[in-house]
Amino acid sequence: MMMNQRFRDVRNLWLQSDALRLGMNWSEEDTNKMHILVDDVQGDSHPGSFHLDVLNEEACIGVYEAGGKPAKFHVTDICDGWAQGHDGMNYILPSREAIADMVEIHASVVPWDGMILLSGCDKSAPAHLMAAARMNMPAIHIPSGSMRSGPDISTSGLAGPITARAKKGLAAEKEIRDYQLTGCPSCGACQFMGTASTMQCMAEALGMSLPGTAVMPATFMDIRRMARAAGKAVINLAKNGITTDKILTPQAFENAIKVHAAIGGSTNALLHLPAIAHELNIELDPKKFDQIGQKIKYLTNIQPSGKYVTELFWFAGGIPMIQWLLKEQLDLTVMTVTGRALGDNLERMWQDGFFDRGKNHLKTYSILPQEIIKEPEQSGKYGSIAILYGNIAPEGAVVKYSAIIETMHKHTGAAAVFNSEEAAQKAIIEGEIEAGAVVVIRYEGPKGSGMPEMFMTTDAIVYDEKLNGTVALITDGRFSGASRGPCIGHISPEAVEGGPIALLENGDLIEIDIPGRGLNITGVKGTLLPAAEVNEIMEERRSAWQLPEQKVKRGILGRYTRNAVSAMAGAYMK
Repeated sequence: MMMNQRFRDVRNLWLQSDALRLGMNWSEEDTNKMHILVDDVQGDSHPGSFHLDVLNEEACIGVYEAGGKPAKFHVTDICDGWAQGHDGMNYILPSREAIADMVEIHASVVPWDGMILLSGCDKSAPAHLMAAARMNMPAIHIPSGSMRSGPDISTSGLAGPITARAKKGLAAEKEIRDYQLTGCPSCGACQFMGTASTMQCMAEALGMSLPGTAVMPATFMDIRRMARAAGKAVINLAKNGITTDKILTPQAFENAIKVHAAIGGSTNALLHLPAIAHELNIELDPKKFDQIGQKIKYLTNIQPSGKYVTELFWFAGGIPMIQWLLKEQLDLTVMTVTGRALGDNLERMWQDGFFDRGKNHLKTYSILPQEIIKEPEQSGKYGSIAILYGNIAPEGAVVKYSAIIETMHKHTGAAAVFNSEEAAQKAIIEGEIEAGAVVVIRYEGPKGSGMPEMFMTTDAIVYDEKLNGTVALITDGRFSGASRGPCIGHISPEAVEGGPIALLENGDLIEIDIPGRGLNITGVKGTLLPAAEVNEIMEERRSAWQLPEQKVKRGILGRYTRNAVSAMAGAYMK
């Protein structure tokens, strides 16, 4: 099995090329095989990536077994959990661009026959999918799997309530230590349907990962076997000329959005899927998420919106079961990394016993699969994401309404305005926010500060008995996939560009109308006013508005904030 002609031509341009290979673990025979780039984000950065060296090795064995030669490359990713509460969070979303760019560099140094990408967390998984789309070669993604659950089927997300109580002096040292010892009991992505789990699911739903690999328990031998199978699969893709553009089609993105609606995925998918699609010149209108969501039943009972953890979701059938239940609404003819169509994959999984094995695992917990994944006729809810528009968000805003109690789907409250998340969180912890308020956090969009997530602040609200269920948060920043409660993000245009959110003042009345898809200022100083009068006041404020002094941003953060597009377009760098 020979390498591609272009690779041969490049080798002949400079004879040191093979000498460099033979200075490592290559044989002369290896130089004439198909060459596969195997790029991971392994490192001591967080549990979601820590074990990827093991999966990388398995993938390489699969490449060898299929007659190819793998080459290992690495770009360690970073973790939102380490960045909470300080400026480190500003670097999280820009890291997506940096990882994608480094994979592009690795993939461009020689004409590889194919590429394997190993990741499973918030920014690394979408970065790898962006890179795969950008390079448009035979490529496959291996998800890093799911962390095992904590005590009493808990998750690492318990950090929110414990931290909020600790800052008020209400958490005992024993409680804190017990959580620290048990919150992350293994490697793998966090155990709830946050952004990491969502993007693993999206990789599989797009057809870029082998069926059944998203949120697989990271400590199971199954994940090693699937990594080895992926090594063989990429050789098959290369032999058959199946490049990324044959998999990442408009139909595949539409399938993925439907799966996203059914699983109640993270709002961050509205940043990542458009950014991936952009690499292939496919435009994903954010309205599509809302339109599709109104036709797709919400099927899962997974934390943070539900009861169970992602490991149990996988036992209940995972993404293949979701796709099976939605099969009448999906395009089953789309190509996948197996080299076969989606419909064929699903039929083979039934024949292979995948679903029965998962059901038997659930018997250990005395849980039935339908407690975790409902059949459509059992669910009375549709979708999970709404796109809101109005005089605060002329270009749109995003809300995950499946994580909001019904009484807050329509809410009007007085604005409490802050120019940073840190200031808002401090005010909440110190009891300065009144019940019924709408907390406004601005200058935290892509061009403002790199678009940090507001997980620390949303949890401070949710775990305050006085505020929970009465206080909303709106921002031009973003949220963690673990966020709950009435939090509306991605408000565009963002404040640093002079968007209407920059003009809001304390005491303005903010109306949130999720059923009507509206987000508007309806009054000032606690008094409702006619729309025309509100518009006049906003225009007066605009004429007087000046951009507050911003922190000097250097390096990647400076480049990102100068070049990022709107959050509603994917927040990628131009």
